[in-house]
Amino acid sequence: MRYLAPETLDDAVQMLGAETGECRVLAGGTDLLVRMRSGFAEPDTVLDIKKISGLRDITPEEGGWRIGAAVSSAEMNEHADLAAAWPGVVEAAGLIGSTQIQGRCTIAGNLCNASPAADSVPALVAARAVVRVAGPDGTRDIPVEEVPTGPGKTSLAKGEFVASIFLPARPENSGDAYLRFIPRTEMDIAVVGCGLSLKLDGAGTCTDACVALGAVGPTVMVVDAAAAALIGTQVDDAALDALAAACSDAATPIADKRGTVEFRKHVSGVLARRAAVIAKSRAGGAA
Repeated sequence: MRYLAPETLDDAVQMLGAETGECRVLAGGTDLLVRMRSGFAEPDTVLDIKKISGLRDITPEEGGWRIGAAVSSAEMNEHADLAAAWPGVVEAAGLIGSTQIQGRCTIAGNLCNASPAADSVPALVAARAVVRVAGPDGTRDIPVEEVPTGPGKTSLAKGEFVASIFLPARPENSGDAYLRFIPRTEMDIAVVGCGLSLKLDGAGTCTDACVALGAVGPTVMVVDAAAAALIGTQVDDAALDALAAACSDAATPIADKRGTVEFRKHVSGVLARRAAVIAKSRAGGAA
């Protein structure tokens, strides 16, 4: 196995494109190294992107924040301004694994691992985050939800990798939240996850919303009907009931030892309702 550690984005793209065998990109390594040690992954080459300038940085940009692909969850949690702007996203990143794992894991890796139960992805989708993909044809920006295409599969073409994730400027009077249900108190994957963001006007009426569910379909699910249930309302009990019903109806989970279809559909609605209450409070509305 070859180990490559480029120091520029151009070198990384060139090295990745030149590989004829299987090449895996290493950011935090908390998924890749485990898979390699257990024999589930045997790449010919590992390309470590941590030495590339900017990919370990959290940088203000256009009122929002650009998060390099090699920034760890712990670094996100320690960044007070980022946490203040997008608390739901940062909290979701802080749910990945244990404290030790969070010192290495990245939301870019969490995204590219393409697990339907990834914690950071619904929160990123709800925040309308944008992924910058680097490849042979330069860079391109795409919505987060367009990266995973199925369990363990992404839309990235040969020679492409995620270089950064951009969180846009948080609108005035807006808030976000992420909640998940797990059987244990920590260090487990989501049975259901829900990311939600909303915006209020001066009168407390919801003018915009985005709702995303995780672990209840092959990829993260944007529930437009759930957002529509909130827009134009005071996010009152009737709106919250409609939101919950829309999420339960939209969820298409599987049944396994961690939960039945009926349970997961019900929990989808429960979590969405609770996340909306938190997001409303963060937006400046009465809970």
